[in-house]
Amino acid sequence: MPTNVTPQYKEAEARYRSAKTVEEKIAALEEMLAIMPKHKGTDRLQGDIKSRIAKLRKQEGKKGGKKGFSFMVHREGAGQVALVGPANTGKSSLVVRLTKARPEVADYPFTTREPVPGMMPFENIAIQLVDLPPLSEEHLEPWLFDTIRAADLFWLVVSAGDPLGQLESARALLRRGRIEIRPAGQPPPESLEVGWRCRKALLVVTGLDRPGAGESVAVLDELLEDPWPIVPVSAATGQGLEDLRRKTFEALELVRVYTKQPGKPPDMNGPFALPRGATVGDLAERIHKDILAHMKFARIWGKHVFGGQTVQREHVLEEGDVVEIHA
Repeated sequence: MPTNVTPQYKEAEARYRSAKTVEEKIAALEEMLAIMPKHKGTDRLQGDIKSRIAKLRKQEGKKGGKKGFSFMVHREGAGQVALVGPANTGKSSLVVRLTKARPEVADYPFTTREPVPGMMPFENIAIQLVDLPPLSEEHLEPWLFDTIRAADLFWLVVSAGDPLGQLESARALLRRGRIEIRPAGQPPPESLEVGWRCRKALLVVTGLDRPGAGESVAVLDELLEDPWPIVPVSAATGQGLEDLRRKTFEALELVRVYTKQPGKPPDMNGPFALPRGATVGDLAERIHKDILAHMKFARIWGKHVFGGQTVQREHVLEEGDVVEIHA
């Protein structure tokens, strides 16, 4: 077991242990591999998981059964955001506008048939967006739920034409995959049934440039039972996209931390993005496990400490902190 693994990794590992079929085992192992911390301390475990996947695929082939498809997107950047929603709500157009990825964009449904990742810049970090096939009663890709369960955050993308109906339809289809969503910023449920996953989401309403869209968003806000973080946008004009970037960063609940070497200025261009509540020890391990093992103390500069304050590995980091680790 690698140190400092995420709750998502532990849940995927539990699903692997309880899996009944080869396809379920492969899906769980691929998710574990995608979200596993990547450093020298996990090299052996990564190799073991890849070996197990290979053996299961051979076993699957010998049985002569129909091979199941699984698309696990390798996690990159500060966080992974899955774009989820009905057909023709503008998910691919958002990815094209916000990243360098080029998914096919057309005015007919089911253009996207497999996940298309792209990196969305936000200030001095990048956030991974994953464009996915639509949620639809007519056609639901069998691998889709396994792929989106690993995401850190959803954009639940609906159009200004029927946002409430599309929201309820999407939530119902996600529940088929044992996925419950909650508005970002709201606390998670106290308990979930075994095998279920709860994910936070932003409600992204597209088509803000179209007539009547503003009124539609206002009505949606009044009708919703729960207070959703609604972000109206237009991929065509760019309206609302900067607000979407900012709210996505806030919903991921990250802090950006900068490092410096003794006697040198800090590197303010390449921060480490860590979960809110992370400690100096977590930062040291993210840099390299050997740094954590040999760490003596750290000096820190930030809004809530005096400049150069000496702290230990248990010190909780804040947004914008500059850390100098002494080993």
